[in-house]
Amino acid sequence: QLQLVESGGDLVQPGNSLRLSCAATGDRLRLYAVAWFRQAPGKEREGVSCITATNVTFYTDSMKGRFTISRDSAKNTVYLQMDNLKPEDTAVYYCAADTICKRDPSNFHYWGQGTQVTVFS
Repeated sequence: QLQLVESGGDLVQPGNSLRLSCAATGDRLRLYAVAWFRQAPGKEREGVSCITATNVTFYTDSMKGRFTISRDSAKNTVYLQMDNLKPEDTAVYYCAADTICKRDPSNFHYWGQGTQVTVFS
């Protein structure tokens, strides 16, 4: 059974960077598509980025150029590098895994518990 644990969330000022990690146990994460979603208070969960099992990457338009998803199969981990952070990036960030990348978070079978990112002036 695949299990996911996110880490790397923090309180940062605008313009700073963070790298989130999604570490897997129980199976080889390289066999899965892995997505990052985020959810701000009072808002629906939204897609951020996704990397397929063949390392094709997708990004939500508003995050292109600032966020980078990557995979380290030796560490069984997927990362989300977030640069030039803005207050509107404040949210709980979740990683999720399934067979293919999908827009609808309800179609992902495996989820982590989330990590809080807060961007404040």
